[in-house]
Amino acid sequence: MNSLIEDLQQQLKAGDASRFAEVFVHHRPRLWQIIHFRLSDQVRGRVDADDVLQEVYIDAEKRLQHFIDGDFPSFFLWLRLVAGQTLSDVHRRHLGTQSRSTLRESNPSAAKSWENTSMCLSQRFIAHLTSPSQAAVKQELIGQVHEALQGMNEIDREVLALRHFEELTNQEVAVELGIQPKAASIRYMRALERLRGVLSQIS
Repeated sequence: MNSLIEDLQQQLKAGDASRFAEVFVHHRPRLWQIIHFRLSDQVRGRVDADDVLQEVYIDAEKRLQHFIDGDFPSFFLWLRLVAGQTLSDVHRRHLGTQSRSTLRESNPSAAKSWENTSMCLSQRFIAHLTSPSQAAVKQELIGQVHEALQGMNEIDREVLALRHFEELTNQEVAVELGIQPKAASIRYMRALERLRGVLSQIS
């Protein structure tokens, strides 16, 4: 992160809300990546990542005082927290389910996994690996990958999602999951190895 953004974030933390838009723009690509990964295929036909990102902007701006008054590891991780809660609202609104938010404002370092991680992973793996000729069996493949991923350790599965699809740094993953950076790195390598086994089951 460049020094200008760091200065802007410090001003924001000090209570200068006028810096919010500038700092948000800096983090926008990473937030879009998270939303794109976490957005359910069922909802994707009704709303896209850009629409949700706009909602995240509005929600975060309204709740900015929460960041200013709170003790968060970074502004980006706080934005990710808001994005998770906004996504939960979007899924509930479009699917008519009472899906709960699985990111906790009170203690982000102890936040539990987003509840649809394995399904998101399954959908994204198949989206990347499936050719047009395989379209007819796409849902069956998603089910197979989902079942295999369910056999992975929950934290390993979440580390894989955070590093590989959300593109968080190892340090950010460690903070989000409440583990040491070295442990996060080891778990990521283990998850990648396990992933090879998962994908070999559908090859």
